[in-house]
Amino acid sequence: MNTPMSKHKSQHGFTLIEIILSLALTAMLLSLLSTGMYGVMNDWEDDTSALDERLDETIAILQLERALQGAFPHSYRNDETLGRYIYFQGEGETLSWVSTVSPQRSGGLTAWQLESVNDEGVYLTLAPAMSDSPDARLGNAERRLLLPNYTARFAYLYEELDFSKRWRDDWPGQELSVLPLAVHIRLVPLDARDSDEGELDVIARIRANEHPQIRPTATGGGFSNPFAPSPQLGGQ
Repeated sequence: MNTPMSKHKSQHGFTLIEIILSLALTAMLLSLLSTGMYGVMNDWEDDTSALDERLDETIAILQLERALQGAFPHSYRNDETLGRYIYFQGEGETLSWVSTVSPQRSGGLTAWQLESVNDEGVYLTLAPAMSDSPDARLGNAERRLLLPNYTARFAYLYEELDFSKRWRDDWPGQELSVLPLAVHIRLVPLDARDSDEGELDVIARIRANEHPQIRPTATGGGFSNPFAPSPQLGGQ
């Protein structure tokens, strides 16, 4: 007669091979999961860096627009000629002016200078504007790369004798004794200079373009022929 103690009970468990296989599968799954998370984190960091870069560019462009809108017809005396001149020197790739806007929020007027350098970007130099020409202080001040991904072209709006408005690619403020009506900045990405893709246009209207005590040389309410029409910028 068989007793319960004499019965062979079947034993259920994991063999060594099953344990090794399960550990290998677990390691594989963890490896796939960590690889996927690494890719997600890299994409997140790239997107965040691109967003930060775009925000920095946007803030810089808005600051430039405000500084140009606040351009001031700063006058200074030339010690050689003893004449008084307006400080605003604009060319195709460089622009220097005095503004009531200061990025440091400091009091007084600030001299700004923008310079577009091929294959590098747009540089900004700042210096205090005193009673003289700020050229020397701008030349001694440290410039910094403001927009590393762009080159810039400048154009300047003026009014003809018939009150029509045109753009020109330079502005000798010392000769004209007046500021332009507006400044057009065309920003072209360094990697897209042969196409129009990604270009940015900033048009800043200058509110105070005449000094109250210095009047431009004019006849009939407009400027004389030194304002020969120049090629328009951007088809305007």
